[in-house]
Amino acid sequence: MNPILKMTNISKYFGTFAANEGVDFDVMPGEIHALLGENGAGKSTLMNVLYGLYRPDGGEIWFDGQTRHFTSSRDAILSGIGMIHQHFMLVPVHNVLENIIMGMGKEKGFLIKEDQLEKEVLEIAARYGMEINPRAMVAELSVGEQQRVEIVKALFRGTKLLIMDEPTAVLTPQETEELFKTLRRMSDEGMSIILITHKLGEVMAVSNRVTVLRDGKVTNTVMTKDSSEYELTRFMIGRELSPACRDGRCCADKLVLELERVTCEGELGNHTLEDVSLSVCSGEILGIAGVDGNGQKELAEIIVGLRGVKSGRIFLSGEEIAGKSILEIIGKGVGYIPEDRHKRGLVLDFTIGENLILKDYSKKPFTKGGLFDFGQIYSHADEMIKKYSIKTSAAGRDSEARKLSGGNQQKIVVAREVDKGPKLLIAVQPTRGVDIGATEFIHKQILKAKENGTAVLLISTELSEINQLSDRIAVIYKGQIMGELAHEAFDESLIGLMMAGLTYEQAVKAPRGAGEAPVEGNRFADGHRTNQSNTLTPDQVSGDLPENPKEQVSP
Repeated sequence: MNPILKMTNISKYFGTFAANEGVDFDVMPGEIHALLGENGAGKSTLMNVLYGLYRPDGGEIWFDGQTRHFTSSRDAILSGIGMIHQHFMLVPVHNVLENIIMGMGKEKGFLIKEDQLEKEVLEIAARYGMEINPRAMVAELSVGEQQRVEIVKALFRGTKLLIMDEPTAVLTPQETEELFKTLRRMSDEGMSIILITHKLGEVMAVSNRVTVLRDGKVTNTVMTKDSSEYELTRFMIGRELSPACRDGRCCADKLVLELERVTCEGELGNHTLEDVSLSVCSGEILGIAGVDGNGQKELAEIIVGLRGVKSGRIFLSGEEIAGKSILEIIGKGVGYIPEDRHKRGLVLDFTIGENLILKDYSKKPFTKGGLFDFGQIYSHADEMIKKYSIKTSAAGRDSEARKLSGGNQQKIVVAREVDKGPKLLIAVQPTRGVDIGATEFIHKQILKAKENGTAVLLISTELSEINQLSDRIAVIYKGQIMGELAHEAFDESLIGLMMAGLTYEQAVKAPRGAGEAPVEGNRFADGHRTNQSNTLTPDQVSGDLPENPKEQVSP
């Protein structure tokens, strides 16, 4: 069987930098081919070359029996290549049908006959086991439903090869499994799929083959069934990974952060957080799980003073801090790793050394007699670069932050916030957009902070990260805490139901497998940590949850 796609000796240079160099990559009909690599490894560049967004400096592309020279994404789409980006390209104010057919009249050769088009769209969705409502407004759809619209849109346009970029980044575990079922069915029907993801477990679960890129070159292409997560990691980073894991100890004896029935409003007057109560003790990591956009950002911002509180109280070591300035809150020992390092964490035009003292530039030892002490600033920068393994450009500590990789930019933020030993560390998506090696390092720094007595509020959409680091887990949905679990009671299906809008009580009473009774247990009803006897145990969450909870449980 001949491949549907063959990219041979592809090279793409930006100045003297080789983003891709001599890359060979092929995809077979009906194959799910995973593309792996660290940040800057060349994955996106290679796909942008394929999709017509970049013109290669060398090599050739063969697709569907012909040599191709794509000059735009439109060329690629018309040839049968579709791409679903991590951030969906849908128009919220239009309905599903309008989004699917938008711009396709000429290619399909028809006047707008909505009834016929709706029938065609529903037939495509049904063929691959997807449920969509063509008349629903996109703005009212869940993230998983929007993704299904994107897939149907690609299929409607006659796609033969579908590129999916980090498709599970904003999905619940149940939505992820539904997506995988769809991809498998598409593969069975002969569709070829390129899956770009950093989640090795997903690669092992759904792909047929894996190609790994490192420094713009292919390190290996293997059959998934003949490989392992450990081997793929070694191909990606060139060494064995030693992931950080909590050791099971949690002192949690001194209350550091406490929120009492906190509500805050968004820009449109809606409640982005409503009646939220939670607490974190010293030497403890509380993980906040949830699909992105359910109030996580607002939760972090009200604690650090970036956003006002409408009602409720916030205490840091017994002192109320709601309403205090950002500078006052930072001065009381709060470290903050924001979700957007470019917007909140760094000044990109500043050097590494300057970014490392952003919170302390006016204090000793960096200021002396009202003037900067550059000797101290340089010495501090050199020490932190070494201590936190920050890879610089040739300019060393004088490298501009914008010229570093995402992982090294994030290390600057982590180093600045963790090194002073804060009372409270708020870490929001601390490994978003960083490669597996930087993720390993950042996890170790968070655990080290915990061991040193820091209370850590970890906000992440990555359930594996939440499970790996947290002592307790709270689930947030539409600005409300749906319940809490102890780490020992971690159950991905249960948490997934809560992420989708079920309270803890509803989730544990969801219909079980045949012959099993509903799970019973105690919820942290007020969101506070009380004592260990109120923590859900592993035995309380054993058993199978329904594959499609939306059909069987009413939230």
